[in-house]
Amino acid sequence: MYYTYCKKQLMFTKVKTNKILKALLVVCFVTLISSTTLYHSAKADAMDTIIVNMPTEDKVIIINSIEADLFNKEALVEELTRLNIRYPHIVLAQAMIESGHFESNIFRANNNLFGMKQARQRATTALGTELGHAYYNNWRESVMDYALFQSAYLRDLKTEASYLLYLDKNYAMAPNYDKAVSAMIIKHDLKDLF
Repeated sequence: MYYTYCKKQLMFTKVKTNKILKALLVVCFVTLISSTTLYHSAKADAMDTIIVNMPTEDKVIIINSIEADLFNKEALVEELTRLNIRYPHIVLAQAMIESGHFESNIFRANNNLFGMKQARQRATTALGTELGHAYYNNWRESVMDYALFQSAYLRDLKTEASYLLYLDKNYAMAPNYDKAVSAMIIKHDLKDLF
């Protein structure tokens, strides 16, 4: 799935396939005319050139399915940073809580880091529902879905305290969720990772 970030609406939207096809055709053409030894670098350079020269509103986020399947905490930190997630230390703490330190069945079977249910009122990368929760092709799509959730519902929150309060009242059913998230941040020094 391909998404672009709309600064005007402060949310991610699906990219129309004709824009993606045009970009891929250019990449394929450049790849075909390059020699075999330069294949990978030409492809990367062509894609970089296409993306750099695109107007901001047309830039897309492409999730590489090969890289997407490799999960570790460091890769999650990089993905949260790459997607410019607000309060990434809070979001990382949520992932650790919701996935049972990346060991839960929901995470392993559904690639769902955040215990998210399938969205009905906003854009989502979820493919459907399994085990009562949204499921994804890979864990990066789960992070992207959290970014979509954040841009849909949390964009007006200006402080960490208001963010945590929203999560406590609206995100989790567990009482004192905000305190659990704060304790996780302190216990694992999560602010130091960003």
